[in-house]
Amino acid sequence: MNSLDSKKTYLNIEKSKIMKKELIFLGPPACGKGTQTAKLAEYLGFPHVDTGSLLRAEIASGSENGKIAKSFIDKGNLVPVELVASIIKDRLSQEDCHEGYILDGYPRSMEQAEMLEEINSSINGDVATDFRAIYFDLNQDVLISRIVNRRSCPICGEIYNLKYKPTKQEGICDKCGSALTQRKDDTEEVAKVRFETYFKETAPLIEYYKNKGVLRTINAEGSIDEVWERLLNVIND
Repeated sequence: MNSLDSKKTYLNIEKSKIMKKELIFLGPPACGKGTQTAKLAEYLGFPHVDTGSLLRAEIASGSENGKIAKSFIDKGNLVPVELVASIIKDRLSQEDCHEGYILDGYPRSMEQAEMLEEINSSINGDVATDFRAIYFDLNQDVLISRIVNRRSCPICGEIYNLKYKPTKQEGICDKCGSALTQRKDDTEEVAKVRFETYFKETAPLIEYYKNKGVLRTINAEGSIDEVWERLLNVIND
């Protein structure tokens, strides 16, 4: 049995226990956490709860929360934190999250972190849980390089990078054959502003979860497979 099979066997054993796994990913833009979140969700069989997609789906469904959220977005305003928390609570209360979940894009602030604790406490009751915050640590210069070289497919949504994940045919999506595009905000200037915002609002969560003893840090530099191996190691410890 190779190392990956051994890890998967271990994770399956862990999953079969009563303890529920609650995982959140932290890290600045372009650190690779989105790619690894989707990969880990499939590997563990837990739902990948992406708050951005969740909010868009809520709006598309025409639910009461979705209508309220849309009313703010249509006016160019931020969706109230209480409403976002309500939508997340509804999602984490669903049956497929009973054994565990991977939460992506939330919390983004100390206020949201405290709300998430209240949500988990309300949902879990006496259920034993294993909560971990996984921080993707990456040098800012590497992050900026990833952003300015990022390209995406407007049809299927696949994301590439000219340096780290190039397409087989230049400028063409490997999956659907569409021409790739570059987001208007994928520039060095915008990237630096996004980092400033991140480190001001979200980075304090690193210290917060460290003090609680639930933070796990991984080096996010390298190939997708290299980072994946490191992620499995912190999930298993």
